[in-house]
Amino acid sequence: MTEPSSARTRHPELRAALDLLTAWIEYRLAYLSLPSIAVAVVHDQELLWSCAFGQADVQRGISATPTTRYRIGSVTKLFTATAVMQLRDAGALKLDDPVALHLPWFKIAREREHDAELTLRQLLSHTSGLPREAAFPYWETLEFPPMADVREGLLRQSTALSPESQWKYSNLAMAMLGEVVSAISGLPYARYVERRILEPLGMRHTLVEGIAFDDPRLARGYGRRFPRAPRQPREAGDIGGLIPAGNMASTVEDLALCAMLQFRTAAGSETPVLAGTTLNEMQRMHWLEPGWQAGWGLGFRIFREDGRVCFGHGGLVPGHAADVRLLPAEKIAIIVLSNAEDAWPFLYRPSSCRPLPPRPAPSLSPPNPMPVSQFISAVTETRGATPRSCSARVACASSRPSMPIRAKAWTPSPRWLPTPSGSSRAMALARRESWRSSSWGRTVSPRH
Repeated sequence: MTEPSSARTRHPELRAALDLLTAWIEYRLAYLSLPSIAVAVVHDQELLWSCAFGQADVQRGISATPTTRYRIGSVTKLFTATAVMQLRDAGALKLDDPVALHLPWFKIAREREHDAELTLRQLLSHTSGLPREAAFPYWETLEFPPMADVREGLLRQSTALSPESQWKYSNLAMAMLGEVVSAISGLPYARYVERRILEPLGMRHTLVEGIAFDDPRLARGYGRRFPRAPRQPREAGDIGGLIPAGNMASTVEDLALCAMLQFRTAAGSETPVLAGTTLNEMQRMHWLEPGWQAGWGLGFRIFREDGRVCFGHGGLVPGHAADVRLLPAEKIAIIVLSNAEDAWPFLYRPSSCRPLPPRPAPSLSPPNPMPVSQFISAVTETRGATPRSCSARVACASSRPSMPIRAKAWTPSPRWLPTPSGSSRAMALARRESWRSSSWGRTVSPRH
């Protein structure tokens, strides 16, 4: 591991915490026989630490690095949600618009009690009642249908639940949102995300589509571990009509840039991607599960862990697993990517955060300042070898004065009240044309 010696001498607590986290991850890598894991830790607007362990390609002996691409699966949904919110902020759509208002071909059979119109908000929060998948067994065959076939398959499907009656995760819902983005912007979904989200954030190493097995920067995917047998490669290319639900490939350092965006929520904060008020709207509770410990925002999973409110998303596609988790009060994010299906990256969250004390009740006074190193410290029983490829950026982040953690009231919104849209297709078309003729719309509208 190569890093500035000054980082170790000037920040001994932080350096010790990073060494401990390194040892714990390498222990897990060896114990589970994982091909590789890449990790990044973000503090507010700083990439505090990024590191890769193991091999991106076992057969060819290629080591993983913090710039190695991994498939991120359903973390893609965060970018789809961001695209929808951009169009909402631009006045091109409303979250309570019926889906059929923007996709006239959208038709699916419904039970008699499921007759309410499905809205974009319901698709974003997985409360539309749509089936989890399109009408094809692609996760078994790894043969993914194009969007034309997904649309045709809708005619053979029916809603599983009445809208807003229960939560039901749906890749099909996110695929429909990708079609909404394309229909309104006049761009293919992938091109829209590249222009309006990836390029402004500087995520130059992230792919929306065009996943190639021979990409030298893409980690080779591996299946689950079985007793007394080596892991077998398991890979899939682009996932066809489901691209908006889970196709992207990225690096831990690129996803760190996306995590930094989520912390720019101060009043009046403006970014090239979303306003701070819109980020807050996406990160607050829109559907609360019965146990009052977890639910969904707009694209984000929101949950409590050790008394703290967290949000993020996980991802799993053949041969790869991912997890992005953020603590908004502390402005800390941890990103974990792996090229093994059974890496279960979300298991690294509790181990990374266990040293943090539970959040106080909102009525209590703010606690004492907490150094960033306390977050990174992890419980481990063994020491591993030096990781193959790391980059540490600790000087800027840890030299800042420690800021007290301000206790904020966590008041989950009730399940939203159904709001009549009052929209007609003519009104939607008028909004779309008005948006396309605006200076903002003209920057993304050409069809190429």
